[in-house]
Amino acid sequence: MNFEKNKLIILAGGKGTRIKKYNKFLPKPLIRFNNIALLSHLIRQLSIFRFKEIIILASYKSNQIIKKYDKKIFNFNKIKVLIEKKPLGTWGSINLHKKKINNDFFLINGDSYLNNINFSFHKLKDLKNNIINMMLTNNHQYYENKKLNNLYINKEKKIIIKKKSNYINSGIYFISKKIFNNTNLKNYSSLENDIIPFFINKKKVNGIINTNKLIDIGTPKSLRKAKIEIPFLLRRPAVFLDRDGVINYDYGYVHKIENFKFKKGVLKTLQYLTKLNYYIFIVTNQAGIAKGIFTEKDFLKLHLNLKSFFLKKKIFIHDVKYCPFHKDAKIKEYKKNTNFRKPGNLMIKEIFKDWIINKKKSFMIGDKSTDEIAAKKSGLYYEYSGNNLFKQVEKIVKKKFNNY
Repeated sequence: MNFEKNKLIILAGGKGTRIKKYNKFLPKPLIRFNNIALLSHLIRQLSIFRFKEIIILASYKSNQIIKKYDKKIFNFNKIKVLIEKKPLGTWGSINLHKKKINNDFFLINGDSYLNNINFSFHKLKDLKNNIINMMLTNNHQYYENKKLNNLYINKEKKIIIKKKSNYINSGIYFISKKIFNNTNLKNYSSLENDIIPFFINKKKVNGIINTNKLIDIGTPKSLRKAKIEIPFLLRRPAVFLDRDGVINYDYGYVHKIENFKFKKGVLKTLQYLTKLNYYIFIVTNQAGIAKGIFTEKDFLKLHLNLKSFFLKKKIFIHDVKYCPFHKDAKIKEYKKNTNFRKPGNLMIKEIFKDWIINKKKSFMIGDKSTDEIAAKKSGLYYEYSGNNLFKQVEKIVKKKFNNY
């Protein structure tokens, strides 16, 4: 589940013509659900993985997308926004930037949401001799749009077009770079109308099925449903974990992977919480950066290694918030007295702002009084880390939060 060599491409050029009455000022992917843009929801859900880069292909009102995402970092994934100056269609936009894609790549639509995509996304990568792997769903509630809504997977896992079928395109793909050698369309062209049917006929498209709910926002009716369903599906409990002394043994300013030793029960705990579909956040003070003991690059390198390790263990860490600032810093740029640093709770507040969290069912575990104060300021149930994190967390979940 580690995609360091692959880029994630997000199609975000749509105008939303059919819903213009309800969305006059935003490009369609920036329509908000629980005051968070759909595009942000999509990026955060998939940023649990490690991509070489996330590229957003924008067109309509692209300045808004550039301002919000270009050169930003989500869970250690770098974002780049590329612009289509005139409408070229979904495939024309991809083809325009093929030199910047330059490898097999993941592709998703930026104007629909598939629930729990995380648990099946990695299955797309097995291309074998195919050009495209597609994720299908049997949720027809999504499709007032009639493109590719009659798909079927045969015994060889090849997708065929069939008049009567329960499966539709979910708008989620893994595509071989060879596709650029097999298509000569240079002007306006559509991925769904031109490219995919072409390769289906050549028996070069495989399919996997995800039966979770797929939600579109392309029509007034579907947008009204989405305003209710997307926040409902994304609202989950969360666990907030301090790092040193909770996840790993605190030997003092740990910043190298070879010195990072997990405490008892930690990996089992994180796997358990991932299976229960909890959001998992690490919230950590890192004064060693401010004091010049190690650099911010050292911290990022460690967490990129940890992210790769966690993914191999089927553990999803949804975000890592860290504070490099300290009032007594030796490094001038980090000399700051801030509520971002615990016992302040601005790191936790940022997470509440960016994610839809069931706060009543969420909790925090730390090892210092500063963690407890930050948790109480945030309205989170808190416990100090014990000798076996798994037994502790299992008890909390079963006794206090088992009915979410």
